[in-house]
Amino acid sequence: MRKIILLAAIGLGIVGAQAQTTVAGSKFTDNWSFTLKGGAVMSSKMVKDNGFWDDARGVVGAELRKQITPVFGLGVEGEWSINTSKWTGLRSGNAFDHQYVGMFGAVNLMNAFAGYAGAPRLFELELVAGTGWLHAYYPHTTCNDGNSWATKVGMNFNFNLGSSKAWTISLKPAYMWNMNGNPSPNVLGYEARYDSNYGFLELEAGITYHFGNSNGTHHFVVVRPYDQAELDALNAQINALRGELDASGANNAALLAQLADLQAQLDACNRRPPVVEKVVKDLGNIRYVFLSVPYSPGWTATMDDKPVEIKKANIGFMAIEANGRAHDIRLEYCPPGLKAGLACSAAGIVLFATLIAGRALRARRRKGV
Repeated sequence: MRKIILLAAIGLGIVGAQAQTTVAGSKFTDNWSFTLKGGAVMSSKMVKDNGFWDDARGVVGAELRKQITPVFGLGVEGEWSINTSKWTGLRSGNAFDHQYVGMFGAVNLMNAFAGYAGAPRLFELELVAGTGWLHAYYPHTTCNDGNSWATKVGMNFNFNLGSSKAWTISLKPAYMWNMNGNPSPNVLGYEARYDSNYGFLELEAGITYHFGNSNGTHHFVVVRPYDQAELDALNAQINALRGELDASGANNAALLAQLADLQAQLDACNRRPPVVEKVVKDLGNIRYVFLSVPYSPGWTATMDDKPVEIKKANIGFMAIEANGRAHDIRLEYCPPGLKAGLACSAAGIVLFATLIAGRALRARRRKGV
C-alpha cells in the first residue's frame, strides 16, 4: 500500500508542476482512448522454478482511458488468462480461468520531464500503476471460486503513428501482486502483503485508438496564455480600431453626399435644353459668327450636327467660324471636370471602403487570437 501511495504522490506532484500549461481539448468528452491488448502471463513462483515460457499462458484484455492532462491519465481495464496450464493444482473447466478488473493511473514521463510541445511524440514512455479485483474460476466440485484484490505496476512503451497521432502501438510489461496470496491464496480478509510467490509477470502488446476531440485533433493542443496586461493592450487596440471605423464611416457619408451632389449637377446639365442659334441668311463674306455669351471651357458647339471649335473673341466672348454660308448652330454647356470628378469620387469611395473592410477584418482576427 505504501508503494501505491508513493506513486500517487509522485503523479500528483508532476500534474501540479504541469498545471500552468494551458491546453485546448480538455472537455470531459475529449481525450478518450480504447485499447485492445494481448500477450503472455506467468506466475512468478513458477518462473523461479521453470522459467517464464515453460508454464506461461495467453492473456487478453482491453482498456478504456481518459487523459486528464498531457502528463496524467486515468482508466479502467480488464484481463482474462487462457486456461492452458495449471498454476494452483486445480484445473478449471473454463476457457478463461482467471480474470482481473481494475482501475489504473498513467504518468507520461516524456511530457512530465521534457514538457508537452502541442502534439504526442513519435515515442513516449509511461509509468502505470493500478489496483482491482482478481477472480479465479475453480472446479465447483472441488472448491469455490477465489476472490482477492490485486495491485499492478508496469511500463508502456508507446509508438504514436501517423501525422494525426490517432493510433498507438504499445509494449506493456507489467507485474501484478495477489495481495491476499498469503497465507491462503484468493481469500479475502487476510492481511494484504506484497509477496513475489503470489505475483504474476505480464508481457503484452496493445493497439490504441484515440477518439477525436472538440479541438479537431486526437490530442491536446497547447494554447498560448495571455496575461492581463496583454489582454488590456489588445482591448485598447480593438477600441482604437473601432473609433477609426466610426470616423471613417462619417467620412464615407460625407463622400457619398458629395457624390450625390455631383450626380445631381450632371443630371441637371444633361436635362438643360440646348442653346440654338439659327443662321437663316446668306452671310456673304462674313467668316465668324459672334456670340454674346461669356467664354467658358464648359461650352460645346455643333454646326449642322458636326462638332466645331469655339474660339475666344473680344476678350471674353465666343465666336464660331461660319465660312459665309447659312448653318444651324447648337451650343450645350456642362460644368468642366464634372464627369472626371464623378469618376474620381467613385473610385475614391470604393478604395476607402476596401481599406475599412480590411482593417475591420484584421481587428476581428486579432480579437479571436
